[in-house]
Amino acid sequence: MNLGYFNYPMPVNEPVQSYAPGSAERKILKETLAKLKSEQADIPMFIGGKEVRTGKKTAIHPPHETAHTLGHFHAGDESHVKEAIETALAARESWAAMNWETRANIFLKAADLIAGKYRSYMNGTTMLGQSKNAYQAEIDSACELIDFLRFNVHFLSEIYRQQPISSPGMHNRLEYRGLEGFVLAITPFNFTAIGGNLPTSAAMCGNVVVWKPANTQVYSAQMFMRILKEAGLPDGVINLIYVDGPTIGKVCFNHRDFAGVHFTGSTGVFNNMWETIGKNMSMYRSYPRIVGETGGKDFVVAHKSADADVVATALLRGAFEYQGQKCSAASRAYIPENIAAAVKEKVVAGVKSFKMGPVDDFGNFINAVIDEKSFDKIKSYIDKASSDSKTSIWVGGKADKTKGFFIEPTVIEVQDPGYVTMCEEIFGPVLSVYVYPTEEFEKTLGLVDSTSPYALTGAIIATDRKAVELATDKLRHSAGNFYINDKPTGAVVGQQPFGGARASGTNDKAGSILNLYRWLSARTIKETFVPPTDYKYPFLNQE
Repeated sequence: MNLGYFNYPMPVNEPVQSYAPGSAERKILKETLAKLKSEQADIPMFIGGKEVRTGKKTAIHPPHETAHTLGHFHAGDESHVKEAIETALAARESWAAMNWETRANIFLKAADLIAGKYRSYMNGTTMLGQSKNAYQAEIDSACELIDFLRFNVHFLSEIYRQQPISSPGMHNRLEYRGLEGFVLAITPFNFTAIGGNLPTSAAMCGNVVVWKPANTQVYSAQMFMRILKEAGLPDGVINLIYVDGPTIGKVCFNHRDFAGVHFTGSTGVFNNMWETIGKNMSMYRSYPRIVGETGGKDFVVAHKSADADVVATALLRGAFEYQGQKCSAASRAYIPENIAAAVKEKVVAGVKSFKMGPVDDFGNFINAVIDEKSFDKIKSYIDKASSDSKTSIWVGGKADKTKGFFIEPTVIEVQDPGYVTMCEEIFGPVLSVYVYPTEEFEKTLGLVDSTSPYALTGAIIATDRKAVELATDKLRHSAGNFYINDKPTGAVVGQQPFGGARASGTNDKAGSILNLYRWLSARTIKETFVPPTDYKYPFLNQE
């Protein structure tokens, strides 16, 4: 029984710790990294209240130190997907009936656990398992994940407060129910925070979830799952399983109680999922919610009035932080001739100053790409460009996987703005640059809009306000997150709701109130206090 109205005010964003030399957090994180590397984790699936170990073990190696073994996870099969669904559905009724304040406080406690005693473990597992440096891990697996949990509680409390008006003699109200069935969360390797947000945002709304992380993110995913359990999440509400994509799709998309999918991954996979769901519509209890954030070919376009230092910094950070493995990473740039030489000089100098190596050396700005498959794909683009007479390499171009999957940050200048590296998503430390005639800014904006099928993030850099206004207008549908005089990465929960359209997804804006509406089903209830007892309306009476 609810005995009061409970207020969850707008939180403040979790402060980013610096990890500067001599700081307490740096010391704790280094100790945690050493501890994690000294052990080999035996990682089960979490189905209901059980830790499921199949004996079918897959080794986890740091991408930057492939000779080291962090542990093994127990891979599942079709039977475990079915078990996870059955367990989730069994938990659904009691979870949906739980008082909102009880549900909310589970996730708020999880946020506080991450902010406190588990901060170094969330960061440490992310750094080692996904090859992120300390800062990139901090803004992701600590700050952004904490923000998702806290802001979503606030946003959902705001939704619950939204009620219809009532006329005299009646009372109208809205119930915001969870979906009728289970939600499938499929999460990527590149952001631990996304791995935490996709299942919890749906669960917070009263849904039960089957969660499949990327195999390359299992190490940090299981850490977060343990934190949720310590925070009091009931058994069966979120079930963490490790299976391949075809297996999860075969079982979930053919289940009558499939209610929705919360997805981050490739456009091709999302398209196939959508097609399968559409073909199976006749078997579902209700129309599933399909929410996805997919690919990107994110741009930086500079105007002739841009400051070369600003442009270079936006490119160095936007293209190469976390090895370019962000959906939002700058991967194509349009630079006017009048500042191109200055930008090139600064970008080349910046890349040459980068240190590259393992994450436990905090001096390394660049670490490894996620796995061998990704390494080989990225290298193939660089190799092709290196031998093409229509391109030139400003800097970088080398790759080595003898000790880890290391690829030098690489900048390719193209003569053709439609060259393959300007169009296709590479998802690595590769930036393609097209130098355009200085006075063809508006024409170049047309190129920016039409070159790529994606529309995730982009940036305009200019001091001329008319140029800024023109770009903002012409590129209105080119990016769901648009930046003025900044890099196109680094969206913060509560500040820049994240998501794009076109081939970049459904633009349901993770980190905002918009996303939570997708995991709710409203019921309108009208109660009449003194109901009529005669069908006749006054207009029927005789004069």
